[in-house]
Amino acid sequence: MDPALNQALFFPIREAPAYNSLTEIAPGVRWLRLALPFQLNHINIYLIEDEGGWALWDTGIGDDRTIAAWEELLEGQLKGQEITKVISSHFHPDHMGMAGWLQRRMHMKFWMSQAEYIFCLVNAAHAGGMSRESYRNFLMSHGFDDVLSEKLVVRGQAYLDLITGVPPHYNRLKHGDTMRIGGRTFQVMTGGGHALEHLMFYCAADNFLLIGDQVLAKITPNISVNPLEPNGNPLGDYLASLDMLRGNVPDDVLVLPAHNLPFRGLHKRADQMVAHHAERCDMISKALSNGEVVTSEKLVPVVFPRPLDPHQLGFAFSEVLAHVNLMLWDGRLKREIGPDRIYRVRTA
Repeated sequence: MDPALNQALFFPIREAPAYNSLTEIAPGVRWLRLALPFQLNHINIYLIEDEGGWALWDTGIGDDRTIAAWEELLEGQLKGQEITKVISSHFHPDHMGMAGWLQRRMHMKFWMSQAEYIFCLVNAAHAGGMSRESYRNFLMSHGFDDVLSEKLVVRGQAYLDLITGVPPHYNRLKHGDTMRIGGRTFQVMTGGGHALEHLMFYCAADNFLLIGDQVLAKITPNISVNPLEPNGNPLGDYLASLDMLRGNVPDDVLVLPAHNLPFRGLHKRADQMVAHHAERCDMISKALSNGEVVTSEKLVPVVFPRPLDPHQLGFAFSEVLAHVNLMLWDGRLKREIGPDRIYRVRTA
């Protein structure tokens, strides 16, 4: 672990639990770690004691290994216990991928924010900006050639393969709501950037925060521009969400994240991430300081100088574009479009 993190953050549990086993992380709160088929190889699921059983925060990805894990849990450690409700923090398949299967199996209520639920439906339908042609045109408008654009389009069309279906109905949660789970009251918060309306649950009485991907201890959440909103400012939304958290949740809260270890030191970690994104914007400014006019595709190696495979390149480009769009919104950059219909940026 990075020594700087050890100085800034406190980790009450230093080792992650075994996969597919339930560990008490707070009274009436259990931590479940499920495997993911990616470089980020796990997700943390949390079960909160509820009337008649357990409420579930996030679900895991919708693949055969996770289905087998849930079947084993429901016939083993959770045998005879109900899942009373499922709350998905956001639309990514590692967070809601098993929601369809669980709802069919357990017939419980499904809770999500409105924007995230609708975006699940959009992704599942490959509609609008997520269609192959729209996605390819989006990439080519920022400098990618046709061959590489096609590779990235294929990477971006896997959503249906990673979910067990979108629940056909849901219960809406929005910022400012409160929700009772068992004997606890949770303050509902939402934040943008990593997703459109990412849910977070704060229990003030017990001082813990279910935060999903919005703040992680060892890595920064992916902040990407989506082709559905090519001129959006997700990084600006994300930085605003960090301000909101610092203003509403104490620094010593126990943060229960979707990846890595639970920790205390929320404000310190938020400060680190603000500095991280400022550093990336500075990289872009320096690369353009000689008056160059370049595509956002050409800025990817400025921020990510290591070799990238197509999977990594797709994420890297979307992150770079999030920084470019922030700098366009705040006036540090200007954008031009040439006769080739390709966007290029320069310093303002």
